[in-house]
Amino acid sequence: MDSLLPAIPAKRYFTIGEVGELCGVKPHVLRYWEQEFTQLRPVKRRGNRRYYQRHEVMMIRRIRGLLYDQGFTISGARNKLMELTQSDRQLMRSGAFLDEMLEDNSAEMEASANMSPEDETGDLESPRTSLPSVGSDLTVYQELLQIRALLTV
Repeated sequence: MDSLLPAIPAKRYFTIGEVGELCGVKPHVLRYWEQEFTQLRPVKRRGNRRYYQRHEVMMIRRIRGLLYDQGFTISGARNKLMELTQSDRQLMRSGAFLDEMLEDNSAEMEASANMSPEDETGDLESPRTSLPSVGSDLTVYQELLQIRALLTV
């Protein structure tokens, strides 16, 4: 189901409306999930406006998959999410998490890096809005590879 959802843009914060579109969930459902899943804690600013970070958007997609695709109940999804979080922590400690993360993101980053200006905007004269994010993603990817090499020594 995640393949049908749009790619998450390289931004620091997302509004509740943007997250709803990225995850295929209405904003009132997101507010309800905040009460049910303690892991969801968006930053609240003036007027109680919620701003979600990338890791929270990814968690919402995971919750959505558990509830809508796999048929879990809220309490079942909460328990499964805790199990997945614990297994992710164990993978992180072992270093295997970095390998999985790099494999998951490498194809997406390569596709973004190979995109021509026409693919993105349809006009060669207009500025490319995603160029900095692609460069920074590639830089992060390269830094992660260097860190992995240092950790395996």
